[in-house]
Amino acid sequence: MVGRHAAGRRRAALTTLGTLVLTAIPAAAAAAPPPAPGPLPAASRTLGSDKPSTQILSAMQRDLHLTRAQAAARLVNEEEAGTRAGRLHNALGGHFAGAWVSGKTSADLTVATTHAEDVPAIKAQGAKAVVVKAPLSALDAVKAKLDSAAVRVKTHDTPVWYVDVPGNRVVVEATRQSAATAFLKAAGVQDKGVAVRLTKDRPRLMEDLVGGEAYYINNAARCSIGFSVTKSQQQGFVSAGHCGKPGDKTTGVNKADQGTFQASTFPGKDMSWVAVNSSWTATPDVKGSGGRNTQVGGSVQGLVGASVCRSGSTSGWHCGTIQQHNASVDYAQGTVDGLTRTTVCSEPGDSGGSFVSGAQAQGVTSGGSGDCTAGGTTFYQPVNPILSTFGLTLKTASVQTGPPAAQGTATANAWAVGRVYEVGATVTVGGVRYQCLQTHQAQGAWSPEGTPALWQRM
Repeated sequence: MVGRHAAGRRRAALTTLGTLVLTAIPAAAAAAPPPAPGPLPAASRTLGSDKPSTQILSAMQRDLHLTRAQAAARLVNEEEAGTRAGRLHNALGGHFAGAWVSGKTSADLTVATTHAEDVPAIKAQGAKAVVVKAPLSALDAVKAKLDSAAVRVKTHDTPVWYVDVPGNRVVVEATRQSAATAFLKAAGVQDKGVAVRLTKDRPRLMEDLVGGEAYYINNAARCSIGFSVTKSQQQGFVSAGHCGKPGDKTTGVNKADQGTFQASTFPGKDMSWVAVNSSWTATPDVKGSGGRNTQVGGSVQGLVGASVCRSGSTSGWHCGTIQQHNASVDYAQGTVDGLTRTTVCSEPGDSGGSFVSGAQAQGVTSGGSGDCTAGGTTFYQPVNPILSTFGLTLKTASVQTGPPAAQGTATANAWAVGRVYEVGATVTVGGVRYQCLQTHQAQGAWSPEGTPALWQRM
């Protein structure tokens, strides 16, 4: 009886979702009035992709073989698709099997489900529907078993494994078939349909030279700044964990004293943050080509298939696409989980540098294989886990007008600036509940009642 009632409620939610879209009323807009007169901002305007920097557009034109108009359209389409995918993620519940964008300008959003009855609601959101066997939760469970096995057994010859959302499968990359077979057996997933991809690539850390803006560790090693952050009144920046340990001293690109590593995790994750002295000021800038900067407006996580660009002093600005989230990589120094796999090239020296999608910070360069002559694969440590793990606030440019939201009562589910929210999380503002549509760190201008790109009223 409980299952029947739950299914009924879910069908009602899907029906409502489809109706709202078919009548051209955004779901969140229909559920709650805007905080001020006038239309609610579109996702692209909220997240800053309607006014992309020249640095982003130029690199996308070169690396993704686009015209300037196509590059601009792609950024807008990707932000809008993220909101629609978030609505469907929450509405489909346990049936949800992933979402991704495709096409020259990312005009096509595909959403996968394990139940054919969900197809009309998916199509009503303007997305393509695919019915698959395994929900995303099941694929994540298989990936988790591989992560656990990697702690017990050597994975030198199975250096990468990840959830392939468009393929509806888990993939293990291996240098030998026998090594992959042994790894699957150790994890107890040999009968779970895990695909094996044979490759000669062995990802390596990118730590020899500078990427983005240089900094030096203990006057010896060099890495690059990822993004500026604050913690209370303390300013600093995030970077890769393999760049330094807590207590290590840093100097800046001008060799002047800069700061100290406050926290660092590697392996396991590849994240760190450095607190700087009063001579340095945190800015939302990311170093671009020709000495020009671009700015970040937030940290909304991009979909699989979305464009992403990287800054590094060794190889400069380069763009590609997001291939998979939640990838694990076995470097020679240890295994790192929760990375994002991309088609962006990189070279030694780009480690710690910034990954940006439109105006949204994505992560810091971890490692990869190949180079920017022949092409390659690069992994980044997502920035939102760094912010939440170390209690940091990303330094951003203003991309949306409007006053900060009132915080309300200090309850566990009250919306709060600086907190990282995952898709599906719920908050209460003014006695009204909202559900998160896209993973991001909350900003004062992104209050749930006025940001339908990120929140939907329940």
